[in-house]
Amino acid sequence: MAKLFLHDHPVSSYAQKVRIALREKGIPFDYKTPDGLGSGSYIADLHKANPRHEVPALVDGDFTVWDSSVILGYLEDKFPEHPLLPADPKGRASAKMIEEICDTQYEAINWGYGEVVWQSRATGDLQEKMVAEIKRQTSVMYSWLESELGSNDYFNGSTFGYADVCVAPMMNRGVIIDLGPAKGTPLQKWHERIQQHESVRSVFEEVAEGAKKMAKTGDFFQKGGRAREYRDHRLEWMIKSGGLEVVLNGLKNQNIRFCRAPGE
Repeated sequence: MAKLFLHDHPVSSYAQKVRIALREKGIPFDYKTPDGLGSGSYIADLHKANPRHEVPALVDGDFTVWDSSVILGYLEDKFPEHPLLPADPKGRASAKMIEEICDTQYEAINWGYGEVVWQSRATGDLQEKMVAEIKRQTSVMYSWLESELGSNDYFNGSTFGYADVCVAPMMNRGVIIDLGPAKGTPLQKWHERIQQHESVRSVFEEVAEGAKKMAKTGDFFQKGGRAREYRDHRLEWMIKSGGLEVVLNGLKNQNIRFCRAPGE
């Protein structure tokens, strides 16, 4: 069997999910960030793997799978020897509901911080107000996640699994931007616990290096030449969190873009 190949980005929370899952399941794979990712321009190899021009996209021989949730499902089906999902239907449904919240609402909060602070989309009073809103929303998310974790060691229950894979990239981004859970809380202890897994630890190390570069790209995007993608849940977050001005300026300056439709 040919080795799997992953179109990747070290800081993408969605790509992190897939790298953790592949490593936790012990599946060999190669990976690379597509040249020109983030420019909005046509990238032949990425287009072939994902018509939306987004990472992650997984290549398995002559078959490609895109969207992190679909990829994780594909890996569970094709490589059942080390399952990440719980065996019981309720546990499986709970894990996927946690994934849905993390992939949309939680990811958007973290992404919003990157836009407002790292990319300098908002400055002065507007930035101050939006960062305060990010902190408030993060606190709400932590309250919900803590209720989901309960007294368990892992979101998947007694063992590390699917739900933990989905929460890990999101919460770790919060830690990186100094919005992580308070020391000594169940969530902070969980964040420490999961790093005992080599699959998680290796990805977190890759993210730490990538984040250093991302934090310095504000001027690069503001000057044009590349455009950040505003997926639907991110656009919703930006507008409801007070950033309509950010969206309008991005459209005017042509340094934001929206999801590419298949065939475009």
